[in-house]
Amino acid sequence: MDKQKTIAREAVLSGIGLHTGNQVRIKFKPAAENSGIKFIRTDIADSPSIKATIDMLLPVSKNPRRTSIGKDNIEIHTIEHLMAVLAGLQIDNLDIELDNNEVPGIDGSGKAFCEALIKAGIKEQPAEKKYFSLKDSIAVEEEGAVLVAFPGNEFKISYTLDYQHPALKAQFLELSINENVFRNKLASSRTFCLEEETDGLIKSGLGKGANYKNTLVVGKSGVIENELRFDDEFVRHKVLDLIGDLYLLGAPIKGHFVAVRSGHALNLKLLNRINKQKDSYGLSQELGKLEPKRQGELDIEDIKNILPHREPFLFVDKILSLEKGKRAVGLKKLTLKDYFFKGHFPSRPIMPGVLIIEAMAQVGGVMMLSAKENIGKLAYFLACDNVKFRKTVLPGDELIMEVHVEKLKSRTGKVKANAFVKGKLVAEADLMFTLVD
Repeated sequence: MDKQKTIAREAVLSGIGLHTGNQVRIKFKPAAENSGIKFIRTDIADSPSIKATIDMLLPVSKNPRRTSIGKDNIEIHTIEHLMAVLAGLQIDNLDIELDNNEVPGIDGSGKAFCEALIKAGIKEQPAEKKYFSLKDSIAVEEEGAVLVAFPGNEFKISYTLDYQHPALKAQFLELSINENVFRNKLASSRTFCLEEETDGLIKSGLGKGANYKNTLVVGKSGVIENELRFDDEFVRHKVLDLIGDLYLLGAPIKGHFVAVRSGHALNLKLLNRINKQKDSYGLSQELGKLEPKRQGELDIEDIKNILPHREPFLFVDKILSLEKGKRAVGLKKLTLKDYFFKGHFPSRPIMPGVLIIEAMAQVGGVMMLSAKENIGKLAYFLACDNVKFRKTVLPGDELIMEVHVEKLKSRTGKVKANAFVKGKLVAEADLMFTLVD
C-alpha cells in the first residue's frame, strides 16, 4: 500500500498575488499524518487555519478566474497551481503559512512551488494513503464546455483546448498523471489570457498582480513579450488547473477525466458531483473506510430466498444495504470452521482468492435477482476482468463486499465489486452476469 507523504524540512517563497497584487510570504511546514492540507493566515490574530477541501470552497461567481477557499470572512485566493503541485508530488499532509490573502503567483506556473518542495525533501509517513476511486460516470457542461469523469484504475486526463483564436490553435493532451509526468510535463506550464480580455479583467478588479512575465497574454499574432516553454503550453496549464481543483476532494483520485474547454467553474461543478457520489456510496471522510448505509438489510433466510446457493457454497451471511438493481453491500464472517481454511495453506490459512470473487459475485447476484422482474431467475457468471488481490483474508476477518452496477440490461449485467477488511481494500474485480429463467 502507498504511504502518506509530507516534507522533511520547511521551505519559504515570496511574491505577489496574480489577482490582488498583494505581496505575500508563504512558508511550507511538515504536517502530521492524516492532517491533510491546511492554509494558515499568520497575518490575522490567532492564525486561523482553513483546510483545503471542497467544504471550504468560495463561490466561483464571486471569485472568477481562480479557485479560492475561506471561512468566517477569512479568504485565501488562487490556490490551484499550488494544489496541483501537491497532487503531482503526492503530498498528503502540509501546513502552509501565508501573511496575506493570496498565494503568490511567482511565474504563473507551479514550477517554483515544485522546486521548493523537492528541495525541502519529500518523506513517507507511517499511515497508508487513502484514494477515492470513481464509482460511476459523471458529466457536466456549460456554455460549450464539457467535463466527463469515468471510473478507472489510474488518474488520467484527456483535455481538448479550442478557443477558436487565430494565435491559439486547438490543442489536445492526454496523460496518465504520476509524479514524473507532472514534474516534467506540467509543473512549469503558465497561466494565460487573451489580449482582448485584459481590459475587462482590470475593470473587474482582477489581474492586479499580472504582467507579461507571469501571464502568457495571447494577441492576434501570438504571445506578447514572452516565449512559450512548450508548443502546447496552454493545454498543459489547463490540465494543471484541473489537477489542482480535483485535489480539493481531500484525497488523490482515480478515474479518467475527459475535458473540452473546461475551466475552474466547470471543474468545481464536477468536484461537487464527485463529492455527492462519495457520500451516496457511504464512504467516510477518511475515504478508505466503508460505512454501508442501511437502506435495506437481508438476513441469511432472505438471501436463501433469492440465491440458489447453499452451504458450504454460500458465502454471504448478511446483506447490510440493498438498492435493488443499483448497489448492495454484503457481509461474510470468517472462522476456522470454514472448510476452505483446512486445506488452503493449513499451517497459515488464508481465504482462496477465487472464493473472494465468488462471494462478491453472490452479493451481485442478490442485488440483480432481488428486482421484482428478476425474481425466480438465476444469475450465471459470464466473465471477470481487472481482478486484483490487495491483502490476504484470514480466519476471524469480517469481509465487507460492495457491489454496484455499471451496466444492466434485461439479460446481462456488469458490476464493479470491491471487498474490504477493517476498511482496507483486499480485492476488486469487474464481474459480468447473464440472467436465465
